[in-house]
Amino acid sequence: MSWRVCAMFLASAASSACTTQEGSVSSTAATTNAVGQAVALPAIDELRRLYARDPAAWPAPGLDDGVVHRELGLVPRPLRDEDPRLAARIELGEHLYFDGRLSGSGQMSCASCHDAELGFADGRATSLGKDAKPLKRNAPALLNTGLRQSWFWDGRAASLEDQALAVLANPAEMDADFEAVVAFLSSSRGYSERFEAAFGPGPIAMDKVAASIAAYERTFVSDGSSAFDDFLEGDHEALSDSELRGLHLFRTKARCLNCHNGPLLSDEQFHNAGLTYYGRELQDLGRYEQTKDPADVGRFRTPSLRNIGRTAPYMHNGQFDLDGVLNMYNAGMPRPPRRADQQDDPLFPTKSPHLQRLFLEDEEKADVKAFLSSLTERRRRVKPPAPLAAGDL
Repeated sequence: MSWRVCAMFLASAASSACTTQEGSVSSTAATTNAVGQAVALPAIDELRRLYARDPAAWPAPGLDDGVVHRELGLVPRPLRDEDPRLAARIELGEHLYFDGRLSGSGQMSCASCHDAELGFADGRATSLGKDAKPLKRNAPALLNTGLRQSWFWDGRAASLEDQALAVLANPAEMDADFEAVVAFLSSSRGYSERFEAAFGPGPIAMDKVAASIAAYERTFVSDGSSAFDDFLEGDHEALSDSELRGLHLFRTKARCLNCHNGPLLSDEQFHNAGLTYYGRELQDLGRYEQTKDPADVGRFRTPSLRNIGRTAPYMHNGQFDLDGVLNMYNAGMPRPPRRADQQDDPLFPTKSPHLQRLFLEDEEKADVKAFLSSLTERRRRVKPPAPLAAGDL
């Protein structure tokens, strides 16, 4: 059974398990909790009163034991830094970010997989690497990447600089020859002048390349243009009724805050969402491939939900649209049983206990989707800088 068919099956199962209750729109709406019991959703006027308060005073969220409550909030704005060397590094990093000549093919740049107009992702299920061959995983969006604690879906990079070097060196991605990159940059008057402005006198080196790209990528910060940001700033009419109900469901019945919390809507942790495809064609063992800890089989870093409307498709393998994701989570995500030959397999993946059947009704799923859409920011249009000449020194 394909996972698209599986998603439809699980969604149908979840839908049939729900009991639709009629309620008064003007008072309370009847719904069901995560074990199928009827509960009352506050009326919209009451929700507006509750969420007009400071987020610290919002209704208590639905969190599992041991989960630290990190409330949703505004993304911290970067402090203005007057250091001229930092400004020079950012400007240099912008040139490097868009320069395909750093790659082995001479045609692939950072922007090939992280396009500002596509939410700093690329809109594909999985990116195309060297020789246009599909890669294994979906390109993570780079918005707010400087605020993260680890990089890549499996967390194998401990810094943004490490991430940049890893992609450059990966033979399946940019496949850069570092000696050739340094020689190319050193042959360019424009690059040589910019490296000196950014780092002072001295030879060009790959650590300076990585530092410059990372400095530029740290400027990819949420701009506060989403409807949810307006709401957090005090415009309590910025969210529609559906979006506001979705916010409440996101924090309570839908259990999203267990993993998607804080200003970035990510706990920066690693979880098994049941999409390991263990023993199947699309198998991906996730963080285990880095740590070799059996507990990490199938665990992937929680993605930020900021600007989610511009970063489809979703999950580490890019197999789902937003409706598919919501259907799968509503059904509790897949929990494949052990086959006979897997009964004693120490690497058989264990799904996160945070993932349970939610019993969301269709209208509630639509409300959660509406809230997620309220996280979408304005489209950014970034004009690449003119390429710097090479071989002129």
